[in-house]
Amino acid sequence: MADDALLFVLPDDQPRLGAALAAVGELKCVETPAVRGWLHAHGIPASSERVRIVPAGSEVLVPDDAERLPVPLSEEETVRVEQACAPRSVTDVETELLGFRDTTQDWEALVHRAVTEGIPAPRIVQLTGLDPQAVARALAD
Repeated sequence: MADDALLFVLPDDQPRLGAALAAVGELKCVETPAVRGWLHAHGIPASSERVRIVPAGSEVLVPDDAERLPVPLSEEETVRVEQACAPRSVTDVETELLGFRDTTQDWEALVHRAVTEGIPAPRIVQLTGLDPQAVARALAD
């Protein structure tokens, strides 16, 4: 194991600091009795957005009143935690938004193709997350 990272339970009134444990991917330390017991003692699942992790050297980000637990990480796990904690650039987010626009630009045509192939409107709504009324309007056009 390489460095110790720090798991902590983020108090409700704090901004989201570090990375959500669930967003980092599987870490060997999460399966240890120490971490499982710590999570159980706080009555919180590992999948909760309030369970956060920061890499070694970032302890200053952890609120003073947060419950903490140092955990060992392998070198590969350390890299994943560091990447998950790194701030995203505006350019990255704008690129993601452009991709979203491109994906959703012709959604009406996709809905028509789906219906033509025999997929019922309720299933289209379920798969896409589109508003049922928007799907009905698109199909009425």
